[in-house]
Amino acid sequence: MSNLFDSLRDKLSGSNKRVVLPEGLDERILEAASKLAEEGYITPVLIGNEDEVKQKASDLNVDVSGADILDPHNYEEFDTMVQSFVERRNGKATEEKAREILLDGNYFGTMLVYMGKADGLVSGAAHSTADTVRPALQIIKTKPGIKKTSGIFIMVRDDEKYAFADCAINISPDSQDLAEIALASAETAELFDIDPRVAMLSFSTKGSAQSPETEKVTDAIQIAKEQNPNLTLDGEFQFDAAFVPSVAEKKAPNSELNGDANVFVFPSLEAGNIGYKIAQRMGGFDAVGPVLQGLNAPVNDLSRGCSADEVYKLSIITAAQSLK
Repeated sequence: MSNLFDSLRDKLSGSNKRVVLPEGLDERILEAASKLAEEGYITPVLIGNEDEVKQKASDLNVDVSGADILDPHNYEEFDTMVQSFVERRNGKATEEKAREILLDGNYFGTMLVYMGKADGLVSGAAHSTADTVRPALQIIKTKPGIKKTSGIFIMVRDDEKYAFADCAINISPDSQDLAEIALASAETAELFDIDPRVAMLSFSTKGSAQSPETEKVTDAIQIAKEQNPNLTLDGEFQFDAAFVPSVAEKKAPNSELNGDANVFVFPSLEAGNIGYKIAQRMGGFDAVGPVLQGLNAPVNDLSRGCSADEVYKLSIITAAQSLK
């Protein structure tokens, strides 16, 4: 695991990235911000009343002198932010409503990213996933050609690294969604020094069973290959045919993957969520994420049960995502 983050920190060297942490009074956020500022790869941007944030940090014996602290109630460019938000929402928010909305730390922080005042945002230590993702979808929005964001986990065990998606967002993706997830996952994998070899998973291998569920996956493969013909991607596969060369030789002898996939796209959220948790709990893998992908700028969601170390690591990942 340390090698994974050493590589990301190396990529960030000298980049001076700024990551917004809207939950500026949370103990875990303050501890992570202190470590980030001390290392110097990232400038953490804490949201909250400056006196309150500094007092909380002092009470915790945490040094946040290297972080920026911004207060929505006392931000010199707030009027500009309000106008930018009204324009971005395109008639869905009046100026009066915008002034109210932007006092919320997640909306304020997301607007900092949108306006180029920061490079990414990490939230969710004290908020729901919806509280983090909704402002991102409304303001930052998805990249051209991508309709939905998705969540990927990087599974790490010693020197092994794999990517599992979507394990966090889309309950029942259709063919277009799966193709988008596959392409975005390949891009994210590269960030973690994984040369992507993408397997589209199912309960069938190369037509061994046929149903609307398997056809959805085969259609997704065609869409993804049309959009990126140079990507190594194949399916549909049962997991063993994607991962075990001897099984692949029997079940899919003509596949370019040859049982050597490292990016796995699950056909549904339930399959992905169950799959990564089995690998984590029974296989001894560390699960890094979920990392949100498909947005125009990186926004990532913490678990409310997260540790300061998880805040720190997701901030590093978020900053690294902004390098692309």
